[in-house]
Amino acid sequence: MVIFFYKFSHSSTPNGTPLPSELHPVVKENIKQVIKQAADKGIVVVITDGFRSAADQDLLYEKGRTAGGPIVTNAKGGQSFHNYGLAVDFALKNASGDVIWDMQYDGNKNGKADWDEVVEIAKALGFAWGGDWPEFKDYPHLQMDFGLTIADLQNGARPTLTAGPNPGE
Repeated sequence: MVIFFYKFSHSSTPNGTPLPSELHPVVKENIKQVIKQAADKGIVVVITDGFRSAADQDLLYEKGRTAGGPIVTNAKGGQSFHNYGLAVDFALKNASGDVIWDMQYDGNKNGKADWDEVVEIAKALGFAWGGDWPEFKDYPHLQMDFGLTIADLQNGARPTLTAGPNPGE
């Protein structure tokens, strides 16, 4: 079973462009493909976060700073691709049904870490992986930026709804 978390925001950019309130359709479709292709290999992928409002992003940013726990993001509200419906976070489900973030886990017993297999599938479908970032590595993070930067998005640019099924090609 796949659960996507949609949250609604009535916020807008400084120039009045409304912020999205759910995952971009291409991101949604391609993450479904990641889940299906991983399942075909015996890997269960769980989407732990998708669209995230700017207010929710600010709450995450406070972790490890003004709230307890470790720092989990360097992005404030409006500074994450999650805030524009262009990113998801994932985990795996092990044989016991537990949701795990174990990057070495090889549940399908093929000699390759399931995490690496999921990342490989995602990249083939046009996702960028937070584990490739040179600074703050975000291993559960997958995003499609459609050639847009956070600054572009903050200034009101949006990917088209007719973007191809695999913008990474």
